[in-house]
Amino acid sequence: MTDSSAPIAGGVLSADIAVPKHDEVVAFYSRVLSTGKSPLWRPDLTNDVGTPVIGVGERVEAYAHLPLQWMPHIQVSDVAASVAQALGRGGHELMHHEDESGRSQWAVLGDPNGAAFGIIPAVPPEAAPTTSDPSSGSRAGAGRISWLDLTVPDAGSTRDFYQAVVGWSWRGVEMEDADGGYADYVLSSEDGSAVAGVCHARGVNQGLPPVWLIYLPVGDLAESLRLVAEGGGEVLRSSGSDTDLSHAVIRDPVGAHLALVQG
Repeated sequence: MTDSSAPIAGGVLSADIAVPKHDEVVAFYSRVLSTGKSPLWRPDLTNDVGTPVIGVGERVEAYAHLPLQWMPHIQVSDVAASVAQALGRGGHELMHHEDESGRSQWAVLGDPNGAAFGIIPAVPPEAAPTTSDPSSGSRAGAGRISWLDLTVPDAGSTRDFYQAVVGWSWRGVEMEDADGGYADYVLSSEDGSAVAGVCHARGVNQGLPPVWLIYLPVGDLAESLRLVAEGGGEVLRSSGSDTDLSHAVIRDPVGAHLALVQG
C-alpha cells in the first residue's frame, strides 16, 4: 500500500472536514473505520497508535463557507508562493492564515474544478507525527491516508495546476473507453513517491464528483461497507468480487465522498 504521508514537499500529511450533524458523522466514521480483528483506527478517529491523521470538525460559523468535502493537507515548500500560483491559475482562496509578521502559515484553497485542499509547510522529519508503533518497525498496521484521487473533466489542465501549486511531478497512464484512448495521471511528491491520481471523468471514473477522494484503509472492507449502508451512508461503487473487495467509493450521511480500501 502506498505511504503518501512522508514529511516532504508533496506529501499528504492529514485531512479534515467540517460537518453538520457532527456527533452523527463522528459515530458513523467510528463504526465504519474500526472494523477487522485488529482495527487500523480507534473510535476517536486517531489511528491505532493514537496519531491524529483525519479530523471531523463541527461546522461552526467560521467554517460555514468551506465546501462539504474531505480536504487533504498537502505539504509545500512555500505556502505564500503556492497560494500565488493557485490564484494565478484559476484557483481561489478559502482560508489563509498568516503570523504577526505576515508570513503565511497555512491555507485552504479551491482548484478551478472546485476541489478543496489545504497546504502547509513541509514538516521536518523529526517533527512529523508517527503513524506506526516504533517497536514494530513498520507502518503497515496503522491507519493513514494511503492515496488521493481526483476525477475532473480536463485532467491535463488540472495536472498542470497541481504541478505548479504543489510541486508534484507526473506521469501518464494510458486508458481506453468506448470513445478511444486517453491518459490519466499519477502525481508524485518531491522524492518520487506516487501519492495521487488525477483522472478524466470518463471510462471507469465517469460519474465521480470533482473532489479529492481520500483513501482510508480498513481492517475488513466488506464489514465496513455493510456499516456504511446501516449508518445512513451509501456505497457508490466498489472494485473486486464480493469475496475479495479491494476498494470502494462511499458517500457519508451528510454527502461527503471518500474511498475505503482493504488494509
